Amino acid sequence: MKIGFFDSGIGGLTVLGHALKILPFADYIYYADIKHVPYGEKTKGEVRQYVQTAMDYMAEIKVDAVVIACNTATSVADAKLRRNYSFPIIGMEPAVKPAVAYCQEIGKKILVLATSLTLREEKFRQLIHRLDATAMVDTLALGGLVKFAEQFEFDTLEVNQYLQKEFASLKLSDYGAVVLGCTHFPLYSKLLQQYFTTETVFFDGSVGAMNHLADILEQKGVAPSLDDKLKFVITNGKLPPSDVDYKKILQAYVHSI
Repeated sequence: MKIGFFDSGIGGLTVLGHALKILPFADYIYYADIKHVPYGEKTKGEVRQYVQTAMDYMAEIKVDAVVIACNTATSVADAKLRRNYSFPIIGMEPAVKPAVAYCQEIGKKILVLATSLTLREEKFRQLIHRLDATAMVDTLALGGLVKFAEQFEFDTLEVNQYLQKEFASLKLSDYGAVVLGCTHFPLYSKLLQQYFTTETVFFDGSVGAMNHLADILEQKGVAPSLDDKLKFVITNGKLPPSDVDYKKILQAYVHSI
């Protein structure tokens, strides 16, 4: 069983962490496109090309399935692109649906944190409309967190100053749920929780997506691997991290969930 993971950088490690628990007997190839990170500031056409390049690579190495472990990339990976490949492609969707169900019961609002491109995309607007949740959902683009994450900054003075500035116009106690709509953001879960009330519930779609992946592979009858392996493919960037950096972050995240 060979599963490909694709993200603009380290954010997808938060999804891979859940996969390692749900599907431990598999070979994983993690493709980090740090040459073009952050995706949230790129055009839809640019991101679509990055996705296609990554999917072409996955086709070459003959994976059984691919996880686009990036909300922004998922938002532009349309059905036409997916039809070009024989393997199933699992994407990430902001976990708005369970957040809506939760907040309808307690009478509070929802704050969706994501990149600007994810929030602008028609897929996201359709999701909110389908759930009839326009009045209860607020959104906030936190693309700066992606940049901090790619520099391995997780709880620095600069990160806190950035969050304080971005949250300044919001009354955070109004929110009963926060949706982490970018796979980089779970790396900041503990820090973000400090800005909200202790009753605020955080939602992210990783577990649901990985359970969906497991169901698809079972339906396809894909056999588990006898010797599970993990390989990192990192596109050239100005300061390319090493496999060791990625493995340290992955191990720390796995221990935290």
